[in-house]
Amino acid sequence: QVQLVESGGGLVQAGGSLRLSCAASGSTISINYMGWHRQVPGKQRELVAGISSGGIPNYADSVKGRFTISRDNAKNTVYLQMNSLKPEDTAVYYCYADRILAVRVWGQGTQVTVSS
Repeated sequence: QVQLVESGGGLVQAGGSLRLSCAASGSTISINYMGWHRQVPGKQRELVAGISSGGIPNYADSVKGRFTISRDNAKNTVYLQMNSLKPEDTAVYYCYADRILAVRVWGQGTQVTVSS
C-alpha cells in the first residue's frame, strides 16, 4: 500500500505563490508516476501537472509557464511550485501516484484559494 500526505495549501492574493508538497510512504518502490490534479465544486477533476520517475514533466496548458513540478525520489516527495496565481486556480489540489500493476492512489487534498 501507498499513502500520500499533502501540505502547503492556503490563501494567497492574486499574483502570489504557493508551494505544495506530497510525501509518499509505504510501498513507494512501486511508484512510477506522480502528479497533481485539482477540482472545483461541481466540476470534474482536472490534471494540473505530472512527472515521471525520471523527472520528465507535463503540464496542463492553463498552468504552463506559471507552475513547476519537481520530484525528490530519495524522499518520495513531489512538489508543485505555483507562481503568478490567479483566482481561477482556486481549487482543492489532489496529489496522485501511479504504481506498476496497481490502481492510482490519491491524497486527501489540500485547499488553495486565490483572492482577487
